[in-house]
Amino acid sequence: MSSSTYPAGGAQDHVLGHRLAEVAIGMDRLERRLSQGQGALDSEGLVAIWLGDGLVEPEGLAGWSDAERALDRLAEDAARLEPGARRDFVDALVVSLQTAAALFQGAELGYAAKLERLVGVPAAPVEEGLLVGLRDTIDAALTRQGVADGELCDRVRRWERARALEPERLEPTFRELMAEAKRRTDAEVFDTGDYDMVLAPVRDVPYTARCNFREAKMDLNLDLAFSRPALKHLVAHEVYPGHATQLLSTLDAARSGAVPLDALLCTLNGATGAVQEGIGDQGVHLIDWIEDDDDVLFTALRRLRSASQASAAWYLMEEGWSEDRARAYLRDDACGQPAWVEGRLRFARHPFRGPFIASYWYGDEAVREVRERVAPERRAAFLRFLYQGVHTPASLRRFEAA
Repeated sequence: MSSSTYPAGGAQDHVLGHRLAEVAIGMDRLERRLSQGQGALDSEGLVAIWLGDGLVEPEGLAGWSDAERALDRLAEDAARLEPGARRDFVDALVVSLQTAAALFQGAELGYAAKLERLVGVPAAPVEEGLLVGLRDTIDAALTRQGVADGELCDRVRRWERARALEPERLEPTFRELMAEAKRRTDAEVFDTGDYDMVLAPVRDVPYTARCNFREAKMDLNLDLAFSRPALKHLVAHEVYPGHATQLLSTLDAARSGAVPLDALLCTLNGATGAVQEGIGDQGVHLIDWIEDDDDVLFTALRRLRSASQASAAWYLMEEGWSEDRARAYLRDDACGQPAWVEGRLRFARHPFRGPFIASYWYGDEAVREVRERVAPERRAAFLRFLYQGVHTPASLRRFEAA
């Protein structure tokens, strides 16, 4: 398989992709039916946003034993694929779905195993040296802006307070950022047509913002304060060129037959999640939208918080830290706002979604590493590879930049 085009497996690859989509959405329907919205995934389901109606008929699964047999057959089919990006992806996806099926049936699985098998990321905290480097970058950026006295997190909080948008400025700033993000995305990544989102304020939720694709809303947690760079990042993450753009692009590619139908699983709570979040977190870079030193500072701060939340969840769920200790870590090492800290702890404790807190850091790193090594003449091919299909960090790193 060529690692710079998508796909290249021919009819066999499309048949396998169709089967993967049928089984995954069948599992989603089964989990929803059996749990009636009260199971491990609450009301979100296994596939958070599904756009495949009319393209994929869900596998009719009477129970989890049916799902397990279907996944065993998919594992056998995957074993016949040639080594490469597609094989990496399918292997990880099947293991992820098998792990989800076990968890839905009440299996006990440790946090480390969930990271490796369900999410498909390393079972470890982020290397402390990386966090030290990010703090040094933040320190230097604050110093350049004249915020030089005091402990680092005190300085970050002074900078965030000084840059915080007044409530009446959120909506007009959002509209301004949306227009520019759409312009850049349509020109450089994918033409999103007439798709748009409105800003929808919410409170007392465990997330900062959310792509409410079907209702065309970007939910924004007003328990937090937002600077212009922070709001810019969220527009890029949730809408252009992030989640909404990926959904539109994969749907277009699947409808045209350009990619296997498993591309429609880009919002699966499984092995596709890390790169999905990586696309969102790398959004401003994918459309070349770093404009000033505020953007540079916020990018480093966002990465510090992403890495710290992955580590804090590991320490809390795997190493037995107390909540108070994890809370202090997120507050004092990641300079987190109180509502963000509490939301991260709430996220990490979730029995199914908790390990996906690490997907942000590892997906961000995977997309960043490939993006940074892609030569300018290969950028268009990279964006097609990234946006038309779905990937795990391992399969994405197969992209050949040379």
